[in-house]
Amino acid sequence: MLNILGLGHFHPPNVIDNAFLEALDIGTNDAWIMSRVGIRSRRTVLDLDYVRTTKNQDLRAAKEASHFSNAQTGANAAKLALERAGVRPDQIGLVVAGDCSPDTCIPAEAAAVARELGIDCPCFDLHSACSTFGSQLHFLSQLGEALPEYVLTVIPENTTRVTDFSDRSSAILFGDASAAAVVSNRHAGRAKIVHSEFGGAPEGAMDVLIPRMGFFSQEGSRVQKFAIKRMTELYLGCRGKVDPARAERLVYVGHQANLTMLESVARRCAVQPGRHWYNIDDFGNQAAAGAPAVLSQRWDAIAAGEEIAVVVVGSGLSWSGLLVEFTA
Repeated sequence: MLNILGLGHFHPPNVIDNAFLEALDIGTNDAWIMSRVGIRSRRTVLDLDYVRTTKNQDLRAAKEASHFSNAQTGANAAKLALERAGVRPDQIGLVVAGDCSPDTCIPAEAAAVARELGIDCPCFDLHSACSTFGSQLHFLSQLGEALPEYVLTVIPENTTRVTDFSDRSSAILFGDASAAAVVSNRHAGRAKIVHSEFGGAPEGAMDVLIPRMGFFSQEGSRVQKFAIKRMTELYLGCRGKVDPARAERLVYVGHQANLTMLESVARRCAVQPGRHWYNIDDFGNQAAAGAPAVLSQRWDAIAAGEEIAVVVVGSGLSWSGLLVEFTA
């Protein structure tokens, strides 16, 4: 059984709130944004004056306008995960990373993060767009005794760099975040993975797209319908594995795409008040880092006995589901 010893997250300090977006004069305002996606603010690695003056129209300039690299934001999240786990960097035997917009085709993002942390071990990338956190833990859980004593997984998501800020449908969505986890199948931690699954529907592979040196785009309506249906099924599947006496207390953490979608799933699944955890309202769509960041932000306050369904969809189309139980 795969155990989570520590979770970490990092959000860059620069804030893009709805007033900032309204000032870009792209046909949007706070009321319009809140009614559609429920997002008040988001974080970005980009310089705010750069966004204000260029709307990020030349993606080649975005790297120079970024205050952090993926390796740096990923390392910041990893440091918190390591601290919470009580594990030193030199104890990590494998680093696995993945995200929607890597800094480089090669080397692996995992190697760049490990270099930033001074970790010397095998590194590789495993990503499935926004379902990356679940897919990483699902596949690591299959490795059994082949897994090193401690493994670090990292998801550095800085999607604002590939966002067209002249397009209001994209500009209102994304916020940057990184998440990390220290996991082990030999040492107990505060949480354990009780159940995991991963799946895909490749016929929709081009419905959500970030081309090389291109902007994010999606078939929004079609993807949202797919996401609501699949996340509902994943949550109900997790609930079916919980003791019926506790099933109504199951916490729901979904893909932080937009609040409308999240609340639709909560209604369909009759999630009890207070059992839907999210951060989309203050941090935007953080791609694959969103759901684990929600857990990391609550890490110190989560009580023993809590059971959490982490259900996520992503480009590919892909999906992952985790049933996480906190034991300490």
